[in-house]
Amino acid sequence: MPAAPRRTRRRRYAFLGTTAALATAAALTAALPAQAHTGHGGHQHPGRYQDVQLLSFNDLHGNLEPPSGSSGRVTEQQPDGTTKTIDAGGVEYLATHLRQARQGHPYSVTAAGGDMVGASPLLSGLFHDEPTIEALNKLRLDVTSVGNHEFDEGAKELARLQNGGCHPTDGCYTDKKFKGADFPYLAANVLNDKTGKPILKPYWVWKKKDVRIGFIGVTLEGTPGIVSADGVKGLKFKDEVETINKYAKVLQRQGVQSIVALIHEGGFPASGSYNYDCDAGGAGTGISGPIVDIAKNVTPAVDALVTGHTHNAYVCDIPDPSGRPRMVTSAASFGRLYTDTTLTYDRRTGDIARTAVKSANRVVSRDVPKAQDMTDLIGRWNTLAAPIGNRAIGYISADIGNTGTESPMGDLIADAQLAYGKELDPRTSLALMNPGGVRAGLTYAAKGAEGDGVVTYAEGFTVQPFANTVNLQDFTGAQLVQVLKEQVSGANAAAPKILQPSANLTYTLDMTKSGADRVVTDSIRLNGAPVDPAATYRVATNSFLAGGGDGFPTLGTGTGDLVGVDDLTALEKYLTANSTASSPIAPPAANRITIVR
Repeated sequence: MPAAPRRTRRRRYAFLGTTAALATAAALTAALPAQAHTGHGGHQHPGRYQDVQLLSFNDLHGNLEPPSGSSGRVTEQQPDGTTKTIDAGGVEYLATHLRQARQGHPYSVTAAGGDMVGASPLLSGLFHDEPTIEALNKLRLDVTSVGNHEFDEGAKELARLQNGGCHPTDGCYTDKKFKGADFPYLAANVLNDKTGKPILKPYWVWKKKDVRIGFIGVTLEGTPGIVSADGVKGLKFKDEVETINKYAKVLQRQGVQSIVALIHEGGFPASGSYNYDCDAGGAGTGISGPIVDIAKNVTPAVDALVTGHTHNAYVCDIPDPSGRPRMVTSAASFGRLYTDTTLTYDRRTGDIARTAVKSANRVVSRDVPKAQDMTDLIGRWNTLAAPIGNRAIGYISADIGNTGTESPMGDLIADAQLAYGKELDPRTSLALMNPGGVRAGLTYAAKGAEGDGVVTYAEGFTVQPFANTVNLQDFTGAQLVQVLKEQVSGANAAAPKILQPSANLTYTLDMTKSGADRVVTDSIRLNGAPVDPAATYRVATNSFLAGGGDGFPTLGTGTGDLVGVDDLTALEKYLTANSTASSPIAPPAANRITIVR
């Protein structure tokens, strides 16, 4: 079916609740321009300055229902230095919070930093994320950058999410044709290999009366290394800074001086609390990671950076190339937070008065009324998903978490893949699982009517939503050791990616050392015995890792490939074979890797 033309946006301005106060936790070095911050101007320059509210979030990943366990909580720093956790997230609450926040702010724009879809729970993922696009339309999202997960199903599927039309193989899910996104997806640094042009719009300009703000959207240049090869076939991903700087000039030539960059790349704040003061030790001191270098090199013409990808929460000032502080924000993930930023627009220059930018992260708490339109949307799609999602696939005795260098959930998946690998080929020696593919843990408390300890297919889907296959490959012992060293060297030197091992693989990781030396070679044991460099080992991984993904080039060089079922089926088979209602499976101890710090 041909793609539906993009619709003209129709807006309704009836919002719920009471006005949200715009008290902000982080501000740049100076106060607002004198007599200007009201938006009505001072006595000397009537109407010169206009406050524009920028609401932003990132990494929603199709989490329409409130995420469970630690995925549905945020940590808040208290005045006395202690912390508390708050249940957060769910689009029924996100809609209410955004609608309340917009009240009293006629100049308001809502933007996102990518990964709106992909790696989604079953409610959205089962339907190729059409439910999430519908929800974002209702949320009045104005614009988003693409993220790496927007490419999980390839550029054609991303174009369908933008433009509409029924899925090419699964067809239409309802009697209405999918209409696509009301908002533009921006992909300035994602080029068609043949034409050399961006596959979607590179930028977009928000206009209200005489106020204009340009948005440039990019995903991380390293997207091909963290997405399956099929998803990025025929595409080139260009440098983030060069691309943003290029299109900032384009916007300026069009007379647009106020510019916001939406960047699906992020950083690592020094604290896990969403309200941590990132600038307590000076501008930019409280954050590390790729976004710092990007922020320091993006042209001063860009006034603020909305970021994502690392699923962290921060509101930081990082100096631009001219040394001036510039706001860089991220709202964690899964719709648990949104960022509330005030941009003060100077009508005389058409630019943002950078000394007046203020920003703070807000919790999407669950103590507000649910938005009825979102409740209705979730109910409608749940009715379609229920026959598949509610099926029991196993039983657990306690929560099986997915946090930590080695997580119980990661270990369980590796054990499941080893068991399935042995079924496929008895010679299978071990299994390795990438931590980024473990999207959630399993929660003991019942989510619906299934009962405590019951694992449903929907819950399993939330843990492993990618439909990767389980692949077997042969490696020498020397190659296996090299794979383990690639966890902490090469592309993974700065931010280690520790593979989750099956129970029969143990070793020591010495984090006091640097690079590949962190893996203590003499400590590596398989079934209690040292790894023989010359011997051949059959290794089970998912298809993403088997292609060398996540910075593991050696895993892309295996031989004797054998492709099995999808990874969720392997997990289901393992849970079904190893757990019953009377004998549930216990969380693995997560003690296969001995970590020295």
